[in-house]
Amino acid sequence: MILQNKLNINEQIELHLAEEKISKQKAKQLFDTDEINNIEVGTFCGLAQIHYYLFCDIYDFAGKIRDVNISKGDFRFAPLLYLTESPKNIDKMPHRTFDEIIEKYVEMNIAHPFREGNGRAMRIWLDLLLKKEIKQVVNWNLIDKEDYLSAMERSVVRSIEIKHLLHQALTDKINDREIFMKGIDISYYYEGYYEYKTEEL
Repeated sequence: MILQNKLNINEQIELHLAEEKISKQKAKQLFDTDEINNIEVGTFCGLAQIHYYLFCDIYDFAGKIRDVNISKGDFRFAPLLYLTESPKNIDKMPHRTFDEIIEKYVEMNIAHPFREGNGRAMRIWLDLLLKKEIKQVVNWNLIDKEDYLSAMERSVVRSIEIKHLLHQALTDKINDREIFMKGIDISYYYEGYYEYKTEEL
């Protein structure tokens, strides 16, 4: 099913390419204009700000809690019934240490509050949280796609694997532009978007 979009595109590959190009341009702009420093850190509101910023030129649902149930493979994300309370409960979770931050990230992933673009927005949200609380960010370039996806899939039951994977890739280069831009490319690659390099847009 092709998502209804502001670009009036009704062909899947064309929408895929347009979404990648436009939202990567917005991610680059988020960093280069310092708008990233205006994002509320560690809350659902902050995640919604990021999601809206990335996708508002493409989808009407940007930054809004989804109104349909969604799944990936055999896993069903939080049902609509719980989506009103779930972000509020996640907001209350502590996030002072690395372990607490990743547990909060895992819970937000289970909620998957948006219709599309959850992972890409959440990885920026995660890095902002790590940056603020422990003065480090993830160098996503060091994390293999399959390792990451399988660890996230299993994180619903046990978070030790994703914690180990992310912890090994931490860097203290928290304001490094190159690490951010390459991180966006890797983040999109995880989701099957790899036609454009963020730095070149």
